[in-house]
Parts: sequence; C-alpha cells; structure tokens
Amino acid sequence: MVNETSPAPKQVHAKPMAVIIIVVVGTMLLVCASVISISLGAASITPSTVWQTIIAYDDSLTDHQIIHEIRFPRVVGAVLIGSFLAVSGALMQGMTRNPLAEPSIIGVTDGAALALAIMFAFFPSVPYTGSLFAAFIGAGVGTALVFLVGSLAKGGLTPAKLALAGVTIAAFLSAISSGIAIYFDVAQDLSFWFAGGLANIDWQHIQLMLPIVMIGMVIALLLARSITILSLGRDVAQGLGQRTSMVRTMGIVAVMLMTGAAVAVAGIIGFIGLVIPHITRALVGLDYRYILPCSAILGSLLLVIADILARLVNAPYETPVGAITALVGVPFFLYLARREGRGV
Repeated sequence: MVNETSPAPKQVHAKPMAVIIIVVVGTMLLVCASVISISLGAASITPSTVWQTIIAYDDSLTDHQIIHEIRFPRVVGAVLIGSFLAVSGALMQGMTRNPLAEPSIIGVTDGAALALAIMFAFFPSVPYTGSLFAAFIGAGVGTALVFLVGSLAKGGLTPAKLALAGVTIAAFLSAISSGIAIYFDVAQDLSFWFAGGLANIDWQHIQLMLPIVMIGMVIALLLARSITILSLGRDVAQGLGQRTSMVRTMGIVAVMLMTGAAVAVAGIIGFIGLVIPHITRALVGLDYRYILPCSAILGSLLLVIADILARLVNAPYETPVGAITALVGVPFFLYLARREGRGV
C-alpha cells in the first residue's frame, strides 16, 4: 500500500484559456510538423504534393505511393505513439504522486522489450500480432515486479521507493534482454526496439495497434477526474469516496495497453512520458481532465519533431529517435531528481 500521508494537497485550478491555446496552437503546429515530416526523406517531396495525395491519391505516381505507403504511416505512428506515451506518463505520475514516474523509468517498457526478446529468440515465426500480445504481457510483468519489489521495502510503497524499484527492475530486465539477444544471436533484430525508431511502421502496424490502444486511451479519459482526486493524496481520495485500488488498477491497465503497443511498434522511446506531463501541468493546472488530452497533443508534437530531427542530425543516415528524446529527457530527469532531493 502506498504511503501518502503527504503535505496538504494543492488546490486544483483549471486554466481554460491555456487549454484552448494548447488545443488550437498545438494542433496547428502538429499539422505543420507532420507535413514537414512527410516531405523529408531520400525523395524530396513538396507540401503541395502531400496535399494532392490527401485529396486526390493517384497510385500511378511514385511520389503519391511513397507518401501513402511509407511516410503517412510513419507520421500517423509518431502522432499516436507520442500521445500514448505522454498520457501514460501523466497517468503514472498522477496515480503514484511521483514526479519521476513514467513508463520507461519504472519498468513497463523494459518488460515489454524483454517479452519481445523472448519472442525473437524462441518463437521467431510468430506473426506480428503475437509480438504485440507478448509486449502487453511483458509490460504487465514489468509493472507487477516493480510494485512487488517496492512493496517489500520497510514502510511500504512510497513514491521514492517506487522510483528506486522501477529503475532497478528496468536495469535488470534490460540486462536479461541483452543477454538473450547476444546468446541467441537476435541482437540485430532486437536493436531496433532498444534504439527506438519509427522507420518501419506501416499501415498493418497502425491497424493492429489502434483498436487496442484506443481502449487504453478511453479508460484513461474516463479515469481523469478520479486521477485528479487521487493525485491529491490517498487519504483525501478515500475521504471523497474514491475507490483508490480500483482506480489504480484500471490506470495500470490503461498504461499497459498504451505502452505495450507503443513498444511493440516503435521500441523503447523514453522520457516523453516524463517531460510532457510536467510541461502540461505547468500550463493548464492540476486537473487531469485537461492534463490528459493536452498531454496527448504535446506528446504527439514532441515525437513528430524528434523524428524530424532524427533524420536531419546525421543525414542521410537516420539517428534513433529514442536518442533524440533522451537528449531532452535526461537533463530534465536530472533536474527533477535534484529538485525532489531538495524537497522543493
């Protein structure tokens, strides 16, 4: 049980004007970034060609085929995965009251990656749907291990212990994944998932991922009000009649669905779920009815921009997008860790 007899909870103040600005401006920037992303590549494509492909697709034109079959799925995948990771991070931070919580830090993504390593090593002929299902199971096992190890500590599962258990379990699962990859000679197959990338996403990936992760997104949005109350502290939430265990369970299910699908499709892309919720809370306040949808928009925008930079940093070669997000996320994580250590 989480020990949350914390300081007096902050008041939840909504900032509707900030929400409107994020929705309108953020969506416009996301559309612009998506068009730029579609235009970039080995074949130079103008924005007007992108627009023509949308309104009048002609499969006899090579540029239209490239846009429709390669670049559209990549951008759609970036938009979806960025939003899912950001919402997952916001959920975890709200449920655990831990500002350092996010899927890649507390073992969820590494659990999914371990499951994929096992699939590559022992079941190489399993279709993509099997890998997707395995990623969900791995995410669940990773989450369960983190909460189990954290709960065994003296004094129960505090937010700080949750973060420590998460980092430890994540390192342990990652080491096992690497060992399996080296021993069974699947390191090359697994390297894509460890690095994190969007280059291989196609429409089949989108079709398989979308129904499952949308279930997770719907659960998250339905839990938004309860997460707002839960983020004020367990005692406050229980005093207001919240069933805290059920809210946490459903929240973890939502995180597993969204993160498991994201890892299965794009690999380990860290820190979006850490950085975006903090930025969103600073802009819109502490009400998760606004934090979750705004995080989805900003998370999509960050990953689309990161994917653009991944193609520009070392052109014509492609840098793993996970490395780009880490360049932003690691300094931010260190800043948060130092601030929390000072008790600010």
